[in-house]
Amino acid sequence: MSPEKMVRMANQIATFFKTQPNDDAPAKVAAHIKDFWEPRMRSQLRSYAETGGAGLDDIVLKAIPLV
Repeated sequence: MSPEKMVRMANQIATFFKTQPNDDAPAKVAAHIKDFWEPRMRSQLRSYAETGGAGLDDIVLKAIPLV
């Protein structure tokens, strides 16, 4: 998957969970990614974050260690 598409998808998940009550958005984003993204996508996201994670929402960056 292109990095642009991956960033857009991850940020859309974060945007959704920002609208939910509570402060556990990173945990909810991580759970969603674990449940619905295949292992290659999760690995690509982790690698992308390790190289700076340009464009990723802060909530996604906080979620990645939980994935």
